[in-house]
Amino acid sequence: MNSPLSYVLDGIHCEPHFFTVPLDHDEPDGDSITLFARTLCRKDKLDDKLPWLLFLQGGPGFGAPRPTANSGWLKRALQEFRVLLLDQRGTGMSSPIHGQILAKMTPAEQAEYLSHFRADSIVQDAEFIRLELSPKHRWSLLGQSFGGFCCLTYLSLFPDSLREVYITGGIAPIGRSAEEVYRATYQRVADKNRAFFARFPHVQGIANRLANHLHQHDVRLPNGQRLTVEQFQQQGLDLGATGAFEELYYLLEEAFIGDKLSPAFLYQVQSMQPFNTNPLFAILHEAIYAEGEATRWAADRVRGEFPAVNWALGKDFAFTGEMVYPWMFEQYRELLPLKEAAHLLANKADWGALYDPAQLARNQVPVACAVYAEDMYVEFDYSRETLRGLGNSRAWISNEYEHNGLRADGEAILDRLIALNRDR
Repeated sequence: MNSPLSYVLDGIHCEPHFFTVPLDHDEPDGDSITLFARTLCRKDKLDDKLPWLLFLQGGPGFGAPRPTANSGWLKRALQEFRVLLLDQRGTGMSSPIHGQILAKMTPAEQAEYLSHFRADSIVQDAEFIRLELSPKHRWSLLGQSFGGFCCLTYLSLFPDSLREVYITGGIAPIGRSAEEVYRATYQRVADKNRAFFARFPHVQGIANRLANHLHQHDVRLPNGQRLTVEQFQQQGLDLGATGAFEELYYLLEEAFIGDKLSPAFLYQVQSMQPFNTNPLFAILHEAIYAEGEATRWAADRVRGEFPAVNWALGKDFAFTGEMVYPWMFEQYRELLPLKEAAHLLANKADWGALYDPAQLARNQVPVACAVYAEDMYVEFDYSRETLRGLGNSRAWISNEYEHNGLRADGEAILDRLIALNRDR
């Protein structure tokens, strides 16, 4: 492969690719979308017959990483693989989803369109690309977080296309309802809140002051969006990542200049909100747990069971985590055009199956997983339940890393998983 768009980065030959695939793979003659992917291979191995490794990004709603160096998990992978970084449909440069793009559609048309952006469609896209790039050979998968969910869907739909599978922080809670998932998530978020405020006790007062200030004043972010207490609570989204406690502490300690919120604080808060830049994250977050039933804003319905996160004047402030709420489609600017579609999707009850438990039970593809005991985003106990029903799988269970272990120490983690898969 070679194209005028190819380039070399830190000894890596990088080549962009575009593919046209059906919006609905069950209707190949219907509407189509464009997919973007980037192939990577060490320049000194270009002529070698290397197997492929497809990386599936976490999310949903985030594009593949843009490499800047031969480092981390990528460095280990490129020792023996050609790597494909896929922008999953609706993200990055793969027909990205934004409210403005969908503005010409009715809410019902928006909901129908967006219903085709879950893991089953992502996997069918990936299989289409495999048949284009390497039709005679199986390839391997590396899935982080939601990317791991996609790996399990791939194992369900196209097991004969796979050589090996590696999953980090992404064993889906198969068989668990959205309500059960969010109950577990709220408990994990409560653990992180306790740990954060125990480490920085005086920050509780700053957080309380901030919440009171936002409740009493109309504070605007640089984009004109009003910053509310609920949005401020969502700064806890990253509390389950390595280094997040320190980053949040530094954000809070510089929040005020006198009795006003500092411009630097407001710019930073805006930059930390993923929902305006990655609206698919909000639109489909609950739908990734839906199989044959409506989620009906599960996180919002379950929230009442956890009084600590239901802030009111006079209460200590607490952060929320990876949850999506209906009010977000009234407050976040880029979500406003998708409000009615979001409600339609939340009440959609005819979602198809994402996994085949019988196929997973008889799986023969070697699967190696990193499961993080203190993961705030993917419930540890539910991961273990799924693994008990996943054939030919081996798990490395660790409390050494947070959910973003692959980013924090990717070379070591992938090396360990490769050894785990090969040492059978």
